[in-house]
Parts: sequence; structure tokens; C-alpha cells
Amino acid sequence: MSATSHDCVFCKIVAGEIPADVLGRNDHAIAFADLAPQAPFHALVVPLEHHEDAAASAAADPAIIGHLVTLADEVAKASGNEDYRLVANTGAGAGQTVFHTHLHVLGGSSSMTETLV
Repeated sequence: MSATSHDCVFCKIVAGEIPADVLGRNDHAIAFADLAPQAPFHALVVPLEHHEDAAASAAADPAIIGHLVTLADEVAKASGNEDYRLVANTGAGAGQTVFHTHLHVLGGSSSMTETLV
């Protein structure tokens, strides 16, 4: 773990080196629109500090996950989504493609169910 990783796209977004449609920010995390949305509302919430995945963030400081969920709730509700889904993929086999902790915030679809695909 390090504060940032020079080759991490999310670290570059956090640093302002890569533009993003920022939806919210706090002292611990930033939220921005996903470039390939999988739902009518699809945001990513990432911690400002680099950790490989949610488990690594929780191991470093369990409060990090709480800060992510708080910001996810704020941006979802600000976008008119009282109901939403949070997804954290951990590892390539689970679909993680950027190895910087992030939550997917998905909303705006009445067809979301408990069924995992």
C-alpha cells in the first residue's frame, strides 16, 4: 500500500491529472461518473489513498469503508436515487479491473433484484 500509485488511473483522477465528472468529494474519498455505466445511475467512489481493494482498505483502516459508503449515499441521493446498490469487486476473478479500492453505486433501475448474475 502507498498513498498513491504512479500507474493507477484512479490515483491520477484523485490527483486531477485525468479529468472526471466529479459528483462529490469529502476529506477521504471522491465520487465520479463511471465511463461505461451499467445502470441509469452509475458512479464510482474511491478513497483518496491507494489500496488494492476493499479488503486492503479495511485492513489499513476500517473507517475508510465507512467514508466510502457515506459519500456513495450522498451522491446517490443527490442524483435522485433513494434506492441503490453498492458493489465492490475484489480480485480479477470477481471482475475487478482497476486495482484501487472502489465502490460502484448503481441506481435508477426498478429491475435490480437480489439475484446475483
